[in-house]
Formats: sequence, structure tokens, C-alpha cells
Amino acid sequence: MKLLVIRFSSIGDIVLTSPVLRCLKQQLPDTEIHVATKDAFADLVRFNPHVGKVHELGDDMGDLIRRLKVERFDEVIDLHHNLRTARIKRALDLPSHSFPKLNIEKWLLVNLGIDRMPRLHIVDRYMSTVAHLGVKSDGQGLELFIPPDRDVSLSSLPDAHRSGYTALAIGAAHATKRLPQHRLIDLARLVEGPIVIIGGKDDQAIARAIANDIGGRVFDATGRYDILGSASLIKQAKSVIAHDSGAMHIACAFGKPVVSVWGNTVPLFGMGPYLPKHPQRARIAEVQGLTCRPCSKIGHDQCPKGHFRCMEKQDLRWIAEQAKT
Repeated sequence: MKLLVIRFSSIGDIVLTSPVLRCLKQQLPDTEIHVATKDAFADLVRFNPHVGKVHELGDDMGDLIRRLKVERFDEVIDLHHNLRTARIKRALDLPSHSFPKLNIEKWLLVNLGIDRMPRLHIVDRYMSTVAHLGVKSDGQGLELFIPPDRDVSLSSLPDAHRSGYTALAIGAAHATKRLPQHRLIDLARLVEGPIVIIGGKDDQAIARAIANDIGGRVFDATGRYDILGSASLIKQAKSVIAHDSGAMHIACAFGKPVVSVWGNTVPLFGMGPYLPKHPQRARIAEVQGLTCRPCSKIGHDQCPKGHFRCMEKQDLRWIAEQAKT
């Protein structure tokens, strides 16, 4: 059997598909598994031993469809479930299974405060797409594969960071999922010992502000490394502080103790830290009792209410304390 698994983006969502890929290959060893994803995120699956081939989506969906047709798949496993994947499924005209996105349930929670969300992690919803094949979750959690030549050597870090550090991942896709700059500076002051700041080029200005305030115990890694390089720094950290972001899921893939900080989104959406083998390593920081949360299933450029209490009221001392363990 030859299967096409589709998940185009983004970093965390792709890492969250890893149990499906592993369970498919281990429980159906004769199955050939291909993955279609955006070219920017292909490295997240390129080195996965359970994946036979990666098909990268650039700017031309038609080109991707032409390449997929040549492969003559038996079935499509759609872990993205949007208009683009619908186009692919129509073009390939094959049996397909798509994961339940629960858009109605999310809309009810965001807009009316009505909680109809199942207490089910998105990994389990992903796994439901292969249940008809007799494939079940193995309970082993997430995984991410980094080839040795893409690992960041600790010898490239300052001397003080080579014996251990806390990874502070400051990025997230939307502003309302991120602690504002002044709160990140306050948090960094409270975190004990060396800190490595993880993030992309868009996070560099904030990272510089933190480093300038804290001084030499901060190593600013924002914008210096690609996805796997940043993931390598997370893998080698003692513990990780991250927002509701890809960095949180990468930390879980390596079984790291992680403190996840939640603003406008909520773990109830089913995308909280997934550490089934070591649930005690996952700590969730969120401000309880705010009737305005969640205000979006994704995020906003600024707080719709103007007060941003979901981040301004975070207990930073508690977050820093949890990052010690």
C-alpha cells in the first residue's frame, strides 16, 4: 500500500503529525508513506525514517498535483483539511480520510463561550484518520529527527552555556499569543542561570532588548539558525519556556520539561503540550477567570479588548520557578 499524508504547515502542526507517521510504518511495515508539505517546512519530515518521500509545495499547486499523480497512491490521509487539500483530493480521485477540525465547536467556544470541545488532543484526532487501517496510537509521543550534521554544537555557545541553559522561545504566529517585550524582559530577569533565546528573524529586536537588559547570561540565537538548528538548541536545553507555538511542540518531541505560556488561545482547543510518557514535564501557564478567553482560535495582531490581561497578568515568578525542574 502507498499512502500520501498531507500537512502543509506550520511547524508545530507538522511535528504533531509524527505519531501518525510512526504508527503507520511500524504497524503496517509494508506501507510506503509519502508526505506533502510546504517547502519551508520540509526539513521537519525529510529525515524521518518512517517517511519514504517528501513532496514539497512551493508557489505552484498545479505542479505539486502533477507530481503526486505520477506516484499512483492508494489513499490520501489529509491532516490539514482545507481548500487546498480538497483540490488535491479531487485531482487524485482516491479514497481519503480527513481529520475532524472541530471548527463549529471552536466557533462556539470563541464567540459564545459554549464549551462543546471534546477532551481529546489533536494527536488523537490525527490518529482517527488511520483507524480504518487498524492503526492505533502507541502512546510514545512526538518525535523530530535531526541529522548529526545539522545539530548545533554546544562548543559554539558561550562557555557559561555549555553546561546547561534554559531555552526561552519568544516567538509565536500572532501577537496575542506572545508575552509583550516588557514582560519577556521581566521573565528573563527571574529565570536562573544561562538563557538561550530561540526565535526567527522577526524576533530579533525583542531578543536584543532582552539581552541588553539581562547581560552576558543571555545568548541570543534568534535568526541565527534554520528550523532544525533552533530545534537542536531546544533539544539540548535543560528546560524550555515557550508560547503556544511550534517551539512548544518541538520541546515535547524531545521530552523536555516545558512551561507553555497561553494568551488568547487555550489548551482546550486540543493543542497543548503532548507528553504522554512524561506528563509531569508539561506545565501550563494561563490566567484563569478571564471571560474574554479564548478570543480567537488562532490569534490577533493586538488584544481586541485593549487590556491584554491574558499576558499582562501572567505569574512570571511561577513560570520561572517551574522552569527550574
